[in-house]
Amino acid sequence: MDVKEREKQAARIERLLQEVAAFPDPQMRAKTEELLRELLEVYGAALTRVLEMTALAEVAGQRLVEMLARDELVGALLLLHGLYPVDLETRIRQVVGRMRAYGTPIEFVQLKDGIAYLRLTEGCHTCSSLPGAFKQALEAAISSAIPDLDEVRIEDAPALRRPGIPVKFVPPRKRKGYAPLENSRENGEEHARARLCN
Repeated sequence: MDVKEREKQAARIERLLQEVAAFPDPQMRAKTEELLRELLEVYGAALTRVLEMTALAEVAGQRLVEMLARDELVGALLLLHGLYPVDLETRIRQVVGRMRAYGTPIEFVQLKDGIAYLRLTEGCHTCSSLPGAFKQALEAAISSAIPDLDEVRIEDAPALRRPGIPVKFVPPRKRKGYAPLENSRENGEEHARARLCN
C-alpha cells in the first residue's frame, strides 16, 4: 500500500467515524463506539505481544523493533497504542539533529506538557527575510515527523549583540582668529542695529 492509498484509507476511516458520531440512535452510536474501542484494545494487545516476543531475540530483535518503528504504517500503530520504542524527547532531539545536519539553524530547548520548545540560532539568515513562513514550515515539518507531539513552539534567534563602540569626549580646541560663539553673536547683533539706525 503506497502513501496515497494510506492517506485515502485514513480519510475514509475519519469520514466513517464522523458518520458513527452522527448516528441519530444513541444506543446504536454507543454500541458502535464500544465495538471500535474493543477492536483497538485487541490490536494494541497483539502489538504489545509482538514487541515482547521480538525483544526476546535480543540484538536482532531490537533491530527488528527499530525497523518496525521506522515503518510509517507500523510506527503510527505503535504510537496509537503507546508502544513506540523511542520516547518523545529523544525523537524530537533526533529530528532537530537531522535538521541541523542539513543546515537548519535550530536547537532543542525543552519538552514540557507535550509541547516542544525550540529556538532558532543566530546563524539564521532565512529567519529575518521570512520569519513567519520559515517558522511555520519548521513547525509543520516537526509535527509531521512526530505526530504525537501536542504542539511545537519556536522562539526567534537571540539578537546579535555587537560590542559597544567606545566614545571619548574631546573638548573643542580654541582656534586663533575666531571669537567665541557668544561674542560673534553679540557682534552680529551690534552690526545689525548699526545698519538699522543709519
